[in-house]
Amino acid sequence: MTTYAIQYGDFFENLSKEDTEESYRIFFDENSSFEDPFQKVKGLDAIYKVFEHMYATLEDPKFRVDEIIENDSTAYLKWHFYFKLSKNEEEQSFVGVSRVEFDTLGKVISHVDYWDAASNVYEKIPLLGSLLRMIKRKLHA
Repeated sequence: MTTYAIQYGDFFENLSKEDTEESYRIFFDENSSFEDPFQKVKGLDAIYKVFEHMYATLEDPKFRVDEIIENDSTAYLKWHFYFKLSKNEEEQSFVGVSRVEFDTLGKVISHVDYWDAASNVYEKIPLLGSLLRMIKRKLHA
C-alpha cells in the first residue's frame, strides 16, 4: 500500500475545525473533486468549505478509518462517522466508504463518499422519516 492512502486516512481521521485551508492543501488542489450524497464540488476552496460547513452545523464530528484497500492509484477507505446534532444530544454514527483517486504526487484527483443518506439523515426528519420508514417496511421481504 502506498503511503498516499495511509497518509490520507490519517488526515481524514485527524480532521478538526481548527484545521486551516492550508492543511487541506497537502492533499487537495484546484483540480481535486469531492462528492457525497448532498454535493459535488471541485477545487481546494470548495472542498474546504464542505468540511467547514460540517464543523459549523454538527457538534464534534469525526471520522474513524477502519479499513483501507488500495489498487494502483485508487484507494477505498471504509470509515465510521461520529457526530452529535447538538451538545446535549447523544452521539450518533454511521458507516461509509470513500473511493479516492490519487495523482503521481499524492494529490487527490477525486474523492467520492458512499453512504446511506436516507437512513442517516432523511429518516431523522420527523414527518419525512415516518414516511420513509413506512415505505421501507412495505418493501422489506
